[in-house]
Amino acid sequence: MSSPALQSDASLYFRPHVTVVLAMSADGKISDAHRTAARFPSTADKHHLEQRITTVDATLLGADTLRAYGTTALIKDPALLEKRRQQHQCPQPIQIVCSLSGKLDSSMQFFRQPVTRWLLTTTTGAANWKGQAGFERLWIAPTVAPTVEMSHIFDWLQILTELKTFKIHHLLVMGGGRLVATLMAADLIDELWLTICPLIIGGAQAPTPCDGIGFSLANAPRLTLVSSHTIGDEVFLNYQRQR
Repeated sequence: MSSPALQSDASLYFRPHVTVVLAMSADGKISDAHRTAARFPSTADKHHLEQRITTVDATLLGADTLRAYGTTALIKDPALLEKRRQQHQCPQPIQIVCSLSGKLDSSMQFFRQPVTRWLLTTTTGAANWKGQAGFERLWIAPTVAPTVEMSHIFDWLQILTELKTFKIHHLLVMGGGRLVATLMAADLIDELWLTICPLIIGGAQAPTPCDGIGFSLANAPRLTLVSSHTIGDEVFLNYQRQR
């Protein structure tokens, strides 16, 4: 995968700050080859995730990630909920689900959670939810022509630009690896929080934090380590994208 031209700092004023938060095994897998919900992180990592969610206006997750879990992560800590209240924010950020087909099981617990739900989809995907109450917003994404390297059709720069007009200034991406790869290839990720968990999953087909066709070494996005700390057997890493 070739690397896109790096965005200028000025472009960041027209879109949200985009952060990725993911937990992975010691060998860099976010799930097994069956894409089972990754419930291996510790209580400390779950609290870490809550802290990250507290700082944002909206979260973004791929349809496969939602299907695997059936739910989204919620802020439950009273102190974190109070922090959002004091900042005049809703208790939970907007939950944006990305799905080309829009084919999602309406019986999932996700649709009974106390959150605002948006669906980022195609005209066909939106039609699957017409007249239903699952999503407060059916957002037909702007598109670009697919290329050999980029099979997706969503115009992510335009999507993020539109998100900024909705007063979403900080977006948290919670997976999966294909969605992260797409955003990374478009140079639209600014920060990553990665938790390394003490297990080995293995498997050529097991997903990683950044799937897709990958980058050449010459064009691999470069990161700067901002912080690292250990809790028990887990390591918490915070990186920023070099630009």
